[in-house]
Amino acid sequence: MEKSAASTEPQGPRPVLGRDSVQVPDDQDFRSFRSECEAEAGWNLTYSKAGVSVWVQAVEMDRTLHKIKREAFGSWANDPDPGGLREIEQCLGTVGPFSVCTQRLHDIEYRKKWDSNVIETFDIARLTVNADVGYYSWRCPKPLKNRDVITLRSWLPMGTDYIIMNYSVKHPKYPPRKDLVRAVSIQTGYLIQSTGPKSCVITYLAQVDPKGSLPKWVVNKSSQFLAPKAMKKMYKACVKYPEWKQKHQPHFKPWLHPEQSPLPSLALSELSVQHADSLENIDESSVAESREERLGGAGGEGSDDDTSLT
Repeated sequence: MEKSAASTEPQGPRPVLGRDSVQVPDDQDFRSFRSECEAEAGWNLTYSKAGVSVWVQAVEMDRTLHKIKREAFGSWANDPDPGGLREIEQCLGTVGPFSVCTQRLHDIEYRKKWDSNVIETFDIARLTVNADVGYYSWRCPKPLKNRDVITLRSWLPMGTDYIIMNYSVKHPKYPPRKDLVRAVSIQTGYLIQSTGPKSCVITYLAQVDPKGSLPKWVVNKSSQFLAPKAMKKMYKACVKYPEWKQKHQPHFKPWLHPEQSPLPSLALSELSVQHADSLENIDESSVAESREERLGGAGGEGSDDDTSLT
């Protein structure tokens, strides 16, 4: 897909920064997010190898914010029937990398199988046919404290593109926990772009406040090791998803068929925007990397939502 012209100034998604009330993103929000994913100005390339690229961007207005962009090109051109796709076409509907990747990103039960960093994740409520609220907590590299978020997630197909994005909200029944640090997603999401019948490009963009000053080794490890490895892991998860889905409620796809959703409905008025300044900051800037982490132990594999590491 042809990229939009890059401006001379770093762009940003039409931000949730400054929003006073919770809103479901509209078409302009999705277009803005896509523009940011495709923008080149203001981004520094830190990794590029084997179809995976990672960029970082300094957020001058607040050094506690971290912004990272990862892009991976996935192709099944050398496999005439990846994952036995033809046999399960009836199960998944439209098949191919583009369709499989979008469905894999939606399927919360599958995430519990492949994301080794997830502690707990679940959907809370449905807002509209293409928006919901959910909870996600994850392991951070030791000895950092683990993080969690409550986010409003929305999704929209845009021609040959598909976008899933989220931002942090407050839910009265899920306040910050004492054993976890409540992080803030300013704007995080995926842009999946079809590049052919057997290939697609996935861009993951995260602008996050991890609610703490992170040590330099965490930031460096994220861009040089964890982020690239997470994208490769995501690709493998996409390839394996069709076979897994065939055995696990193959026709249950509430992201495509809203009438299947078992979630209770929730009014937007019951939510409020999670502002970072209302949460406690944790200073972890002097925390040293554990021996287990240096040797590639727990947390070293990374997940596709390692937002605390950006």
